[in-house]
Amino acid sequence: MAMNYDGDLTVSVGVSDIDAAIEWYSKILDFELLYKNADIAWGEMSTGLTNVNLGLSQVETVQHGGGATPVWGVKDIVEAKASLDAAKIKQDGDIQHIPGLVKLLTFYDPDGNAMMLFENDNQ
Repeated sequence: MAMNYDGDLTVSVGVSDIDAAIEWYSKILDFELLYKNADIAWGEMSTGLTNVNLGLSQVETVQHGGGATPVWGVKDIVEAKASLDAAKIKQDGDIQHIPGLVKLLTFYDPDGNAMMLFENDNQ
């Protein structure tokens, strides 16, 4: 039985304050709010990537560690890191470089959810 994917992806992240999360993701990652439903403490944001959205679920206790880690492709990871640095965003060390493959940088949202940036290294 095939899964028959429709081409859409929503990455869901638990947050302690949905309004603060919307503001953070808008300001830091330039995501745009698609909608927020206060009745179910859920919102979705456009990531700027075709058919890839970020779902924000307000929960009583945000689980740290484990779960999926969204990895966002960027054209210039050094420039992206400088932007995170300027906003004083917590990061897990410096850019990791795997020559001929990828450059990676792990960072965290205010609730401790891990995310990564990557730049293809096709040199």
